[in-house]
Amino acid sequence: MTATDLGRGIGAGEIDPVALTETYLDAIDAHPESRRIYARVTHDRARAEARAASLRAQSGQRLGPLDGVPVSWKDLFDTAGTVTEAGTKLLEGRVPEHDAAVLKAATAAGLVCLGKTHMSEIAFSGLGLNPIMETPPCKNDVGAAPGGSSSGAAASVAFGLAAAAIGSDTGGSVRIPSAWNDLVGLKTTHGRVSCAGVVALCETFDTVGPLCRSVQDAALVLAALEGGTRADLAQASLKGARFAILDTVAMDDLRDAPRAAFQSAVQRLQAAGATVEHIQVPEVAQAYDLAGVLYGADSYGHWRDRVEAAPEKMFPQILERVRGGATILAADYVAAWIKLREIRQIYAQATSGFDAIITPTAPIMPPNVARLMTDDAYYKTENLLALRNTRIENLMGGASLSLPTGVPSCGILLSSGPMSEEKLLRLGAAASKALS
Repeated sequence: MTATDLGRGIGAGEIDPVALTETYLDAIDAHPESRRIYARVTHDRARAEARAASLRAQSGQRLGPLDGVPVSWKDLFDTAGTVTEAGTKLLEGRVPEHDAAVLKAATAAGLVCLGKTHMSEIAFSGLGLNPIMETPPCKNDVGAAPGGSSSGAAASVAFGLAAAAIGSDTGGSVRIPSAWNDLVGLKTTHGRVSCAGVVALCETFDTVGPLCRSVQDAALVLAALEGGTRADLAQASLKGARFAILDTVAMDDLRDAPRAAFQSAVQRLQAAGATVEHIQVPEVAQAYDLAGVLYGADSYGHWRDRVEAAPEKMFPQILERVRGGATILAADYVAAWIKLREIRQIYAQATSGFDAIITPTAPIMPPNVARLMTDDAYYKTENLLALRNTRIENLMGGASLSLPTGVPSCGILLSSGPMSEEKLLRLGAAASKALS
């Protein structure tokens, strides 16, 4: 059942939040891969929140449509009294005193916190490989990486150990694991959802978003995270919708399965009434040339002191990546932002006539974990390719939604401008019907 279905069941008196939460806790405790998915399970908190939700349901005082629904949280959201380590030994044993702002908001909406999920170290990889802590499994391939950095978040939903999950996305960290585990993943506009109390990777690009079984779930979780009103998805349709396939960068070097899945998905969107055109925006390639400076300086600025105090605690691939920002000049960083803002304006003008830009979520399939651990060139190639298409909208500053295509581990990405989540969710709801 989706999170929406569970919420309806609670509202109708057919599901008791206490029994529901115990079902999830029992499933987590019994699952053979649980320790690779959950960094820690908050049994006591979940049971207390479920009891409160049950009393509210019995008295007709539910806080919202997801009141009493159990969800998981990526291990970079501060959780009062619970260890929060962001997937790294650099923060080993760190216990925050307060909940992150989004966790407070979700709790105020009645969501039940099941626990904290594993992730890529400091959230700095799209693969989900973390030999320092744990590498969660991929739903479709036991020998493959799950996608990251919200790897455990995706696995918790895909393996039935949470009704929905909350992750973060700096370059694709919600959408890649969603695509590789056949889920819906929403990257929100930077600054829309609070990052207060979220361990930072790159503050200028970090965003918070849900990983879910349905677009309706994503809409409801987004509303809970920001204490707002859910998007109206009723009677969503693709008739008259205008989509553009971005040929610049995003369609290069596609592997066979993602290419075929995307082509099939586009045909189904067209059959449902959408028109699809191809566009080129050469400036997108220029934005990629700036990414190393922008991400490198920001991430190293946040992590330098901890990294250089104990570099031996890190996975060498992540250590090398974060240290890439050590030699970036302040003037180059400022100049890169000036240029990126110019490119964003050009991109906005070039795409303004379309309801959404569509691309394959990832140009590759989930890569093999054993080879990632032994082949340095393979790791670097696959990591960069994994995040290539998703990073476009992080750089351009908009919102983005990954949907399953029906082909295992192949997603389609719908992207649009800043603060367009409601429009994007409506398009996603209609597209999901066409794709299913």
